[in-house]
Amino acid sequence: MHFTTLASGSSGNAILVGEDNRHLLVDCGISGKSLLHNLSRLNISDSEIEGIVVTHEHVDHIRGVGILARKLKIPIYATTGLWEVMNPFLGKLAENQRMEVQESFSCAGLDVLLYPTSHDSRESFGLKVSRPKRKDKGNLAVGIATDSGMITEEMHRHLKGCDAFVVEANYDDQMLKFGSYPAYLKKRIRGQYGHLENKQLAEGLLEWITENTQRILLAHLSEENNTPELALTTVRRILRDSNRSKKYTDVKVHVAPRHSPHELIMLKE
Repeated sequence: MHFTTLASGSSGNAILVGEDNRHLLVDCGISGKSLLHNLSRLNISDSEIEGIVVTHEHVDHIRGVGILARKLKIPIYATTGLWEVMNPFLGKLAENQRMEVQESFSCAGLDVLLYPTSHDSRESFGLKVSRPKRKDKGNLAVGIATDSGMITEEMHRHLKGCDAFVVEANYDDQMLKFGSYPAYLKKRIRGQYGHLENKQLAEGLLEWITENTQRILLAHLSEENNTPELALTTVRRILRDSNRSKKYTDVKVHVAPRHSPHELIMLKE
């Protein structure tokens, strides 16, 4: 099983999860052309994409969803509430491309669980994407949590024990405090329906990582109120200094690039 980001940040987000030659996209907030280009940089064929799941309706998550689904002739998975607000932005789709889902579904041979996050959108979800256990292979799971103003009980319930994480480290509190954003926007970002701060995210990870956790990919960094170096240093320091996580020293932490794909991360059996 493997995963990566194809784009990450307020200018556009897309996550790829798959196994062998079958893949699922989580959001497509960049143009279809840019996404296909980033796929090619990883030597992944567009014919290997079997579906797109949408986490929420903000444009940095759905910009390319409709055009990509039409071009690749693949289904889009979203809740009923998200379909109601997305429909005007996605364009014409075949009826079998509109897949209404509730809490769970399967795509590309993977099981997908949706859980609510806390964000200022009609609906907003995180995901747990799992490979079903087989005779020759054990269960593996990637936990995804972006666009949430706080760590929720649902995150604790569904993310604990995942083998890998793609998680939001959106801003540094001091950079936001003294930055150029207007007061109302700073309040929105800090609020319970905004985004996660570096330290907030690290405190959540302390609850979620276990002995089987292999990789953490920090995503959705603010271009104005964070830096890759600061996010990485902050999260690593909190994990390193905590008695709870000292026994998990093999966990590797990475930062997702804004416009280019991160290298494909392969999970060990």
